[in-house]
Amino acid sequence: MKLNKKMKLILASSSPRRKELLGWLNIPFEIVGSGVEEITEKTIPTEVATDLAALKGRDILGVLRKRGEENPFIIASDTIVTYEDKIYGKPKDVSDAKRMLLELEGKKHSVVTGVYLSYIDDSGEVHERIFSATSQVTFEKIDRDILDIYLESGESLDKAGAYGIQGRSLCFISKVEGSYSNVVGFPISDFLREFKDFLGHANSTNGEWRELFEH
Repeated sequence: MKLNKKMKLILASSSPRRKELLGWLNIPFEIVGSGVEEITEKTIPTEVATDLAALKGRDILGVLRKRGEENPFIIASDTIVTYEDKIYGKPKDVSDAKRMLLELEGKKHSVVTGVYLSYIDDSGEVHERIFSATSQVTFEKIDRDILDIYLESGESLDKAGAYGIQGRSLCFISKVEGSYSNVVGFPISDFLREFKDFLGHANSTNGEWRELFEH
């Protein structure tokens, strides 16, 4: 369906890492962080990540509709760390972060990001697309002095699995298989492929896809 009005790009996340990665598209966007409680009944890691991403995206969609926002295009995502079907979210405190890191020490684990996309067409119908990306990360045995330095930095407290690959945790990451940006928190190459295909369904013309958005 062709859209007659340009859309406003909305990132439903306050993550500075996702903000930076999405900024590479060179399309202006607004950040509207979701405060919805992240609860899911799913247990399979990919389903957990996509369900939570959709939960956040739909929450922001409701907020924007109540606000009277016209033509939002919403992007939401959620990243989890998993090993042997156990899911590692954000640690409660430094002690919890240490426990997570020691459980992952010397092992290969998965990082899964779920991504939710939605827009509202000219008739008011909501269109959605949801997908996930998975990468594998291997930790070395973590030197205890390095572990102490890392935990003291505070980097572990706001990240799934108690680490962020773009920071000091590189000191004990020995291998990454798959998308690096996915481990950062937003699988940019997978996103671009899905995003452009989704936009193709939103607009039947062959024009520049960036022109579908407000500048």
